[in-house]
Amino acid sequence: MLKVTVIGAGLAGSEAALQIATRGVEVDLFEMRPKTPTPAHQTPHFAELVCSNSFGSDGAGSASRMLKDELTALDAQVLASARKAQVPAGNSLAVDRDVFSKEVTRLVETHPKITIHREELTALPEEGMVVIATGPLTSDALARDIAERVGAGGLYFYDAISPIVSAESLDMSKLFKANRWDKGDTADFLNLPLTEEQYNTLIDDLLSGEVMLPHDFEEERYFEGCMPVEAIAARGRKTLAFGPLRPVGLHHPVTGKRAHAVIQLRTENKFFTAYNLVGFQTKLKYGEQQRIFRKLPGLENAEFLRLGSMHRNTYLDSPRVLMPTLQLKCDPRLLLAGQLTGTEGYLESSATGWLAGTNAARLALGEAPIVLPSDTMLGALLVAITDESKENFQPTNSNIGILPPLAEPIRDKKLRYLAYAERSAASLENWKSSGSQSPKADCSLRCNLHGRPSGSQSPKADCESGRGGKLVPFP
Repeated sequence: MLKVTVIGAGLAGSEAALQIATRGVEVDLFEMRPKTPTPAHQTPHFAELVCSNSFGSDGAGSASRMLKDELTALDAQVLASARKAQVPAGNSLAVDRDVFSKEVTRLVETHPKITIHREELTALPEEGMVVIATGPLTSDALARDIAERVGAGGLYFYDAISPIVSAESLDMSKLFKANRWDKGDTADFLNLPLTEEQYNTLIDDLLSGEVMLPHDFEEERYFEGCMPVEAIAARGRKTLAFGPLRPVGLHHPVTGKRAHAVIQLRTENKFFTAYNLVGFQTKLKYGEQQRIFRKLPGLENAEFLRLGSMHRNTYLDSPRVLMPTLQLKCDPRLLLAGQLTGTEGYLESSATGWLAGTNAARLALGEAPIVLPSDTMLGALLVAITDESKENFQPTNSNIGILPPLAEPIRDKKLRYLAYAERSAASLENWKSSGSQSPKADCSLRCNLHGRPSGSQSPKADCESGRGGKLVPFP
């Protein structure tokens, strides 16, 4: 009998289980709650929303709406449940948490091909297809087993995220391109010079800005190399000028002078459409980040594709260990879904659950796994988390900055975003009607007989690049 094991019944695991079962394959779904509780969850229901009750913007042309439209076209069940539980929230999709989780639980519990096991798995099954969707609060024992399989350097447990801004929203007349000490063949960084007055204004704002307090289940303890920018500023007014904002090795190409401090921005993709603020991982509230950073010269009209954050998270170094099909390179019978893949957000978790579940069912049935076109939002998200050129990986969500540029540039932002959405919809429809293509398997990460890699290298943590994380200290 064909059967797939799904571990975790959050948004990703529930979606994966439903997609597998819908394709006629039996599912063993393991959920440790309520027998083994977590510090964050309050109910025994599946797909419980721990933080916000929002699934993001529903505005036409927004990245979130693009992903919703794609998931609707792909018959995603979690999103359909969210629509049923929708509550008034302006231009966003927000839900009644209780109604939503009970609806997802009902769908899973009543499906004849899903068998639910309310117990904790401390190790991954050694046989059969497995979807791992245990989320940021993966139990220590299971996280340890995953870490042993992918290599200790392949699993993080801490996010240190810098804001990302749209390149076209920057005032380039106030920035200059240069690498520190002119190293490298091309000038890859954008540099934002600050006068002493501008620097002091920034420090004042960082020290007085409102910050997000940690959840009860998060210990406020930071890796020294991944300190929040406001915490660095609190150590002394000159600390940032001698740290991430040090101006040494950076002279203005026109004046030849060195600024009091320099903020560097580094590209997030090969299209140079998005840049992260180097060294600006932060706990500031979202509104405060926009208010403070838009005071900086060149960022007055900055469009933030993603805002900074720092919080506990368990996720894989996906570019090194994961294929675009969401299979582990070292053991392709294991698929990942949800935040473990390095995606952020409810919608993104359910989307990766859709793909992992779809591919697990296809593989169980002897069919080739699928990937989606890279000009769809889900396809672009998968490219973003599995791009091997990213030396230091950090989680991401759906945003316009991960999409390939349009063939013909459109200056008007609203029209441009609508064009992205139209292209995505057309691409997905063509993909569905023409038959999906399976990717070339990349099994460069070799495993031993137990499915564990040999000689895997730990990635270097580099929080100043805006792509940091603390390695899990498992033996």
